[in-house]
Amino acid sequence: MTTTPSANRVHIAFFGRRNAGKSSLVNAVTGQNLALVSDVKGTTTDPVYKAMELLPLGPVVIIDTPGFDDEGELGEMRVNKTKQVLNKTDVAVLVLDGELPPDNMLTAGEAELIAMFTAKKIPYIIVLNKCELANTASLMASSSEIIPEGIFFVSAKTGYNINLLKERIAAIFPFEEKAKPLAADLIKPLDLAVLVIPIDEAAPKGRLILPQQQVIRDILEAGAAAIAVKESELSELLAKIGQKPALVITDSQVFAKVSAIVPQEIPLTSFSILFARYKGFLDTAVAGASALDSLCSGDNILICEGCTHHRQCDDIGTVKIPRLIKTYTGKDLNFSFCSGGDFPDNLSVYKLIIHCGSCMLNEREMQHRRSLAEEQNIPFTNYGIVIAHIQGILNRSIAMF
Repeated sequence: MTTTPSANRVHIAFFGRRNAGKSSLVNAVTGQNLALVSDVKGTTTDPVYKAMELLPLGPVVIIDTPGFDDEGELGEMRVNKTKQVLNKTDVAVLVLDGELPPDNMLTAGEAELIAMFTAKKIPYIIVLNKCELANTASLMASSSEIIPEGIFFVSAKTGYNINLLKERIAAIFPFEEKAKPLAADLIKPLDLAVLVIPIDEAAPKGRLILPQQQVIRDILEAGAAAIAVKESELSELLAKIGQKPALVITDSQVFAKVSAIVPQEIPLTSFSILFARYKGFLDTAVAGASALDSLCSGDNILICEGCTHHRQCDDIGTVKIPRLIKTYTGKDLNFSFCSGGDFPDNLSVYKLIIHCGSCMLNEREMQHRRSLAEEQNIPFTNYGIVIAHIQGILNRSIAMF
């Protein structure tokens, strides 16, 4: 469905040299003129993203990347952009140029990409595009060291094997990785979940934010009921509904107030903590929050947003969390910020990394960011867990897990 969030879609990226026909193949697979096609090398200068339905796989994001053999200063920047796409790729398609002689189809560049796919545990397919131009006899005579076994012959121009390519992509994707609940496993059918959603200046006008929408949908799919309420009406609601909710989920910004209202026997957590679990780094984030207690004046903290929304005057990432941490630690700390797809490779200058709930980033990208921090021994946590730790309710907010 076109309404499926990008972070919940399978990310399929096409890699290869300039003029291998990546863009033509993307257009053939999507059935759309998504990517600009030209005989001029380097036509694709930035990754191109397209959210769509790709049967038999379902909701996907198709990514067309610049050629990894690009040259010059700008070319190097484009190659770096291509390598960054690997951090969010669920399935990789390596495109070889069938117009080239066999001994030039698979060079050190392709070998480097394959090594990166393997290192990052990305399932991949090697396809030979322009197969109608290939010297088949010469290819068949080539050793597997030149042309790998299992290579898939396709033609973006004639449509040859395009449907089979889609089926091959679907076949190698590990569907079980996406079959994870946000909150559905914490409740039973006909249970009642209460969602506490502040409506303040930072709240978008006329709609709920994506994490709230996704949690509500997950609860409904579990056959349970969801009631949304502002924190100012929570006490009265709990008194009126006549039963104890099976679960209360709150926006982290009102964690302390909600915790004081909700009886201890009722499980309580936050949207941000649910997303840390959903994206596979809850344990890391809980451990990372303890770094707050050993910070010293002059330490650097990186705060990361997965999206690039317009920041309000009391923005949670750039204003509220730094203020909370300074008050909690009593230290003179330095804060840096990044947003969207930007995330530094070198994290060594930081004593702590605090990430948003990551509703706009897929699990693979979040695991990449977590891994970078882990490799450099930098504690990694998220907004909701930091707030719960500071307010002394972290143990309660993760008890149901």
